[in-house]
Amino acid sequence: MDLTAITLTELRYVVAVADTGHFGRAAAECHVSQPTLSTQIKKLEDQLGVPLFERAAKRVRLTVTGERIVERARVILEEIRAIGDVARGQREPLAGPFGLGVIPTLGPYFLPWLLQPLQAAFPRLRLVLQESMTAMLIDDLALHHLDAALMALPMTAPGLTAEPLFDEPFFVLVPAAHPLAARKRVRESDLAGQRVLLLTEGHCLRDQALEICGSGRTPRDDDFRATSLETLSHMVAAGLGCTLLPALAVPNLSQTKTTAARAFHAPAPHRRIGLVWRQTFPNTRAVQVLATFIRAHLPAGVIAIAASRRLANYGTRSRPVRRADT
Repeated sequence: MDLTAITLTELRYVVAVADTGHFGRAAAECHVSQPTLSTQIKKLEDQLGVPLFERAAKRVRLTVTGERIVERARVILEEIRAIGDVARGQREPLAGPFGLGVIPTLGPYFLPWLLQPLQAAFPRLRLVLQESMTAMLIDDLALHHLDAALMALPMTAPGLTAEPLFDEPFFVLVPAAHPLAARKRVRESDLAGQRVLLLTEGHCLRDQALEICGSGRTPRDDDFRATSLETLSHMVAAGLGCTLLPALAVPNLSQTKTTAARAFHAPAPHRRIGLVWRQTFPNTRAVQVLATFIRAHLPAGVIAIAASRRLANYGTRSRPVRRADT
């Protein structure tokens, strides 16, 4: 078996079909015709002497051997990309495409603060942004679809490493006529007996909110299943209950005439936001430069974490840090 004839183009085509599950969509992603892509993949299969895909009418699936080969192909392609990253990194730490993921409860409220100064500081950087829930971001990091992601810590995922960036305090959002709206600050115990509205399953903010105010939930609370903080804020404005908002979302979602956002007494419950990437990611300098830049350009209302407190490995579960003096 002569493997020296295998080309990077063939490997890219195979990975594209594995990701899309369809020869036509893979061809479109690779900007080639479907016959060209199919021919190159068939050539590779002939060279290897094994089929990589099970071809059906509506779906293409990897064979067991194909899964193992695609896993290796991803590593090879990333290492090839790393060669360019190393050369480029000697000139500019952040240049070229960089896939950055962000959780939905952070992206709309934090990225507007970050993107303009980041682009001004690194004009050759081309950010490819993706907003998804934590589980999907972790999968996309593992599949090399993303280079790094902004998400709440801690999280359980082997092979990933994280750099804590800042702590974001929580606020309670209540209807304007609610008794808690008359207070300047509230305590967690004040939520006992209140109807606390939460996001649907899959949002990390739901789990964090349950830890803070789970004792205040009632059996009826699951009748309301919101998929965004915006929806929750409208539900609060309608008088259906109260909810928790991270600090950066408060200016956007607290309506002074219909709702009121109140901070907690110190030490206030909070979530920790970090930058997460693969331990094998070759361009670690770019990630560290990005983390340093983010710390230097944080909006008001959050608490920066010094770089010396980096968490080296998030392969095991640990309890989230919930409090910060505010």
